[in-house]
Amino acid sequence: MTPIPLIHSKDSHRGQQRKSAQRGSVLILVLWMSIGLVSIALYFADAMSLELRAADNRTSGLAAEHAIEGAARYVSWALTTLSTNGVMTTNSLFRCEDIAIGSARAWIIGRQPLANRSSPPSQPVFGLVDEASKLNLNCSYTNVLLCLPSMSGDLAEGILDWRSTNSALMLNYESLGYFSKHGPFESVDELRLIRGMTLPDLDGDDLNRNGVQDSVEKTLAAGRTYSPGLLEYVTVYSREPNFHADGTTLTNINSRTELQGLLEEAFGSSRATQLLNQLGFRGGSTPNLRSPLQFYLNSGLSSDDFEKIASELGVTTNSFSYGRVNINSAPEPVLTALFMGAGVNEQTALSASETLIEYRQRNLTSIGSIAWFVTALGLSHPVVTALAGRDWLTTRSFQYSADIAAVGPFGRGYRRVHFVFDLSDGSPKIIHRQDLSHLGWALGDTVRESLLVGTSP
Repeated sequence: MTPIPLIHSKDSHRGQQRKSAQRGSVLILVLWMSIGLVSIALYFADAMSLELRAADNRTSGLAAEHAIEGAARYVSWALTTLSTNGVMTTNSLFRCEDIAIGSARAWIIGRQPLANRSSPPSQPVFGLVDEASKLNLNCSYTNVLLCLPSMSGDLAEGILDWRSTNSALMLNYESLGYFSKHGPFESVDELRLIRGMTLPDLDGDDLNRNGVQDSVEKTLAAGRTYSPGLLEYVTVYSREPNFHADGTTLTNINSRTELQGLLEEAFGSSRATQLLNQLGFRGGSTPNLRSPLQFYLNSGLSSDDFEKIASELGVTTNSFSYGRVNINSAPEPVLTALFMGAGVNEQTALSASETLIEYRQRNLTSIGSIAWFVTALGLSHPVVTALAGRDWLTTRSFQYSADIAAVGPFGRGYRRVHFVFDLSDGSPKIIHRQDLSHLGWALGDTVRESLLVGTSP
């Protein structure tokens, strides 16, 4: 028997090694392919998960946007139903907080209506904001504007120059790339264009414009007194109609014929004649009564009797009176600036403002006419005397702002839009709309925490 050469055994062993190496390579390739396929699957799964979340956020954002539109319609209904002759009635049917609209929820961010705002609330207040509680940029005199917080002489002159059609200042804006408007302000945000105006002047410490010093704002304002900035105290929308809802004009307080008819209807012929004489309608003379306040002071009427006719009285033959400040809702800085602008010293003006705020807090049902202003301060008070001849005050409002914030399902998709409604033509109309979503969360920590745990605030 012929023996098998040893080399053949070596060749067989090498072949087996080659086959094992090939199988190992295939295994490695399969493993790499498997890892690659798994990676691709994970990548697309993660991408789809992100897309799902993005789609969910977009859906929540759309739900929040629709909720804002629904809330705006709700506000329009409330103003139509609850506002009578310039007075917005407080009613439990009008909800401003955590309004459920479909799967979304909405809040109307307001301001503390009665308290002194030098110490802001820790959480947002919800409700409508009275635009007549602010100073009108198109009507206020320079000496009034000067007394507002964060206002300087240069800024006050800049405001006057911007709105004036025949300004003597004629500030140069060419270096800024535009020209002075020399026309009325159309929105308060035009203040950004005034030479020398800065964002800290406008927003102060209230960066998200919600009337609250949030935790971030507290950190930024550490060691300083809280200041909300000029935008908190000014408006361009306040105007009061000199006609009734049916189109008939108010009674001109300087027209004997018109006034006599009103007084006779309210108090009888004999009393009407007495009142006309008291007001200065003697013989052929006609007094120059400049405001309802002056009419009340000169008439000698009691506050109750004056309230019977107050809503019927007009001062001008123009269709509207612009820039009156509602003493029923104006904050202390606005009242103080108004009184100082009339020539009253700062200490007296501040004291009068605090007295009025305290009085209206305690007498919410007795502030229907401007007579309460005299009752609270007294006939001989310097503020009463200074404002008697100025048509600056009112107790009625026809413009309200609704700062509506909303979130979609599960608290996602935050949106915020600021509306201004005007009722001066008889029915509410939206005259201003501004998206404020970019200012960030404005509903406070309480609402945020309740949304995070899935409960209603």
